Amino acid sequence: MERIEVTRTIAAPADRLYDMVSDLPRMGEWSPENRGGKWRGGATGPEVGARFRGHNRKGILRWSTNVTVGVADPGNEFAFDVRSVGLSVSRWGYRLKTVEGGTAVTEYWDDMRKPFVAKVAGWVMRVPDRAAYNRAGMEHTLEKLDSCACDDSATD
Repeated sequence: MERIEVTRTIAAPADRLYDMVSDLPRMGEWSPENRGGKWRGGATGPEVGARFRGHNRKGILRWSTNVTVGVADPGNEFAFDVRSVGLSVSRWGYRLKTVEGGTAVTEYWDDMRKPFVAKVAGWVMRVPDRAAYNRAGMEHTLEKLDSCACDDSATD
């Protein structure tokens, strides 16, 4: 299993940032690949076991994933497990820690795919190095989260 992590300090409280990253329908506001989606099976928000249908886009490619919330610890950590075509794909998560100047937000990605599946997916997606691709996407996501959190703080 491969893990990639990116950390950024954001001048906003951990509770506000948790509310943002755990609001999966809004994820498309900051993610370069995810476009949001809908809670499923009666779920209305982030709690362990809640299911979500995510919609994604990369160029002309479009696909959906099945997501299950694995960690829902308000103000501390939020993580979800991704499946596609019946296979375990990854775990995405956010750890939050109050620090001087705001909150250190660490976004992480655990690749759960078998090596052969990862290779085929890389070829189909034209992403030969998914780790580098995801690292760049995570940096983008945290930058957008930072600017959105600051905008949201003006309305508090």
